[in-house]
Amino acid sequence: MPTMSETETLAEAYVASREDVLLVDALRAGDEAAFAEIVGRHGAVMLRVARLYVPTRAIAEEVVQEAWLGVLTGIERFEGRASFKTWLFRILTNVAKTRAEREGRSVPFSSLAQAELGADEAAVDPDRFIPQGERWASYWASSPRPFGNAPEQQLLSSETVAIVQRAIEMLPDVQRAVITMRDVAGFESEDVCESLQLSESNQRVLLHRARSKVRQALELHFEGAET
Repeated sequence: MPTMSETETLAEAYVASREDVLLVDALRAGDEAAFAEIVGRHGAVMLRVARLYVPTRAIAEEVVQEAWLGVLTGIERFEGRASFKTWLFRILTNVAKTRAEREGRSVPFSSLAQAELGADEAAVDPDRFIPQGERWASYWASSPRPFGNAPEQQLLSSETVAIVQRAIEMLPDVQRAVITMRDVAGFESEDVCESLQLSESNQRVLLHRARSKVRQALELHFEGAET
């Protein structure tokens, strides 16, 4: 079972928000409604993150259940050195990494990242730039489509969300892990680096590549909607 020493570092300087304080107090008091609220708020994303580490959804569900048990048994030791969400997901990733080792995952994310970073991959399709030899070489031939003018209901529609989810699922392993943890789960960059054993610069490159691919999928989706 993860301990506080495994899930928090003394170097973190965090002042617990009032919401965190109230939530932790409710959990310590055995408030079932408070527990149901955080399960509803974080459960789906926890499953996505767990699935990054283990081979099947069924095992990921077991990881999430074990993480919730870790939360309930460890809540008395929560000291507010990190936000409750950060503490929660660190418990989850610790459980997931332990389970991945038990399931025989032999290749860590750090090794997979080197393979992805070594690939000759452009973050943006080179065809979108004016080719060398032309007057405006390397400038945009087809600039990125701005989404700011799209109606909010269109951006938040189930169809658009599904496009994003499919684009993320098609990413290489580590790019998928980084964008899921940063943009879906809301991890800070240092938490992602620690969890996936990546350097800050590598994490930044992988996130940029992942976001570019998801953005391209959205551009194609919105262009199709206008035709």
